[in-house]
Amino acid sequence: PFYRRHTPYMVQPEYRIYEMNKRLQSRTEDSDNLWWDAFATEFFEDDATLTLSFCLEDGPKRYTIGRTLIPRYFSTVFEGGVTDLYYILKHSKESYHNSSITVDCDQCAMVTQHGKPMFTKVCTEGRLILEFTFDDLMRIKTWHFTIRQYRELVPRSILAMHAQDPQVLDQLSKNITRMGLTNFTLNYLRLCVILEPMQELMSRHKTYNLSPRDCLKTCLFQKWQRMVAPPAEPTRQPTTKRRKRKNSTSSTSNSSAGNTANSTGSKKKTPAANLSLSSQVPIASIARSPVSGCALRT
Repeated sequence: PFYRRHTPYMVQPEYRIYEMNKRLQSRTEDSDNLWWDAFATEFFEDDATLTLSFCLEDGPKRYTIGRTLIPRYFSTVFEGGVTDLYYILKHSKESYHNSSITVDCDQCAMVTQHGKPMFTKVCTEGRLILEFTFDDLMRIKTWHFTIRQYRELVPRSILAMHAQDPQVLDQLSKNITRMGLTNFTLNYLRLCVILEPMQELMSRHKTYNLSPRDCLKTCLFQKWQRMVAPPAEPTRQPTTKRRKRKNSTSSTSNSSAGNTANSTGSKKKTPAANLSLSSQVPIASIARSPVSGCALRT
């Protein structure tokens, strides 16, 4: 029998989230910055962005970080006492484009298991919108998680264990997160507001080994150059109109008259043959209107 080879198929976007959950579960206490960089390289594009939107006591918040700050974001989640992190997507909608795949999940849950300060399970619910690249790697290009609500779950066994201790019960009744995020993560997001604009300075310092002051001077000078002397647009060549002549009728009459004269030979030309149709039909003339091209002023 003849067996055909299976055609390669793209991995479903939700399966990539499943793979990311497995990779997060394989994290150990010894996982360093190199491990987190490898994690971000596997699941995020080089120009990826991660956005978190939620509402605190002092108003709505929105934080957007770039690719270089994404590994540190995930590591701060575990530094805040989390031992396990995974995402659950329910009833997500997928839309395919030319170069990307968009996943819109209105019922997404970020589940974190906390070991300290007390054993607590936190379920953070919201809307997650992901944009994947439409290629073999299928990495995340944009990540936007809008948090709506969260719940902190404490096991009944712990409550029964400290039922006679009012101080412990009072401590158990207090939340250990804010909108499902630890203080470590919130402080890092506030710090990213300052770090994100400084990515260009850090990259220049790492590439050219310049001092922070020289990096700042160089970046400011280049931005000033772009503002003062923007790149000029290519000039267009002037177009000119050619003069058109409506002499098709006269040329046809001249050729027919010439053929008649040659065919008669030595016969005497009649006065009618000497008359040209061009003298009877006026030639319409078109006035030339020069058009000069002009370059756009930038």
